[in-house]
Amino acid sequence: MILVAPRTRKRLFLSLILASFFITALSVYGLWSISAPGLSSISAYLPVAIALVFAIIVFTIFASVLGFILALMGFRTFDAFLGLAWSTMYLLFPLAVRLGRLFKVSKEQVERSFIEVSNHLIRNRHIRVAANRLLILAPHCLQHESCPHKITRDVSNCRSCGRCQVGDLLKVARKYKVPLAVVTGGTLARKVVKQHSPQAVLAIACERDL
Repeated sequence: MILVAPRTRKRLFLSLILASFFITALSVYGLWSISAPGLSSISAYLPVAIALVFAIIVFTIFASVLGFILALMGFRTFDAFLGLAWSTMYLLFPLAVRLGRLFKVSKEQVERSFIEVSNHLIRNRHIRVAANRLLILAPHCLQHESCPHKITRDVSNCRSCGRCQVGDLLKVARKYKVPLAVVTGGTLARKVVKQHSPQAVLAIACERDL
């Protein structure tokens, strides 16, 4: 029997990210308030200039968070803007984890919620590619620990004995004629992606790596 962890709601991650944004905004304002008197002694225009820079930073973070939420709700956003939103999420993620601990929310719960959000965004993009332009990337840990066959060099070495899920993946890959690779780590994964140059990658990984 395979035990599956319960799905964590997306609102958990979004709530923590919003809280992280407000804390960041307040911290930036506090930093400016403390430094403003000293800056004004150097130049009367310096506090205004610094305030403008801080305002742009805070607005950019706010716009990124808002764009992220709108994309999650299904609204169409530009890829470049969504990329900025992702960068902001990764920037605020450590703070979100620390906030979660204050409310007795484990890091694993925050990570699961983040994965739910990420998967939802990917599904909403409705990405369609030809089978031969897709690459299925699977980790070596899926293989049964006592299996003697080397599948990282050639996944077709799998005998589909049923003791692990690699045989099922191979069956799907052959059925739809999709390239499949089993890798031992990030270095080999990047090498395989470079070799195949796919239009999209369907990657399988444990929650820790995601």
